Amino acid sequence: QVQLVESGGGSVQSGGSLRLSCAVSGDAISRYCMAWFRQAPEKEREWVASISGANTAYVDSMKGRFTISKDNAKPTVYLQMNSLLPDDTAMYYCAAYRSYTYCPGSRLREYRFWGQGTQVTVSS
Repeated sequence: QVQLVESGGGSVQSGGSLRLSCAVSGDAISRYCMAWFRQAPEKEREWVASISGANTAYVDSMKGRFTISKDNAKPTVYLQMNSLLPDDTAMYYCAAYRSYTYCPGSRLREYRFWGQGTQVTVSS
């Protein structure tokens, strides 16, 4: 069973950048669709981006600011976040869905494996 551990969160001023990491263990990362979600206080968890093989997808509001990538050799999934805004303040979660050919994208309930999250706080 795959385990996911996020890191890289922290506090940053508006306009700054952070790179989140999700370390994957217990199974080959290449077997999974990987995704980042986030949850702000008193809000529902929302999809940020996903990656499956060489294919990536993003929520429209984050295109151009956030970049998802992965290193199968490490194995780790990254979320590079640039031009951060106070509205980006949230707990960020890594999620995984085991399939070579299907990726749930924004369909949160289909992801079986989740990390514990890493907090990102953006001040104005």
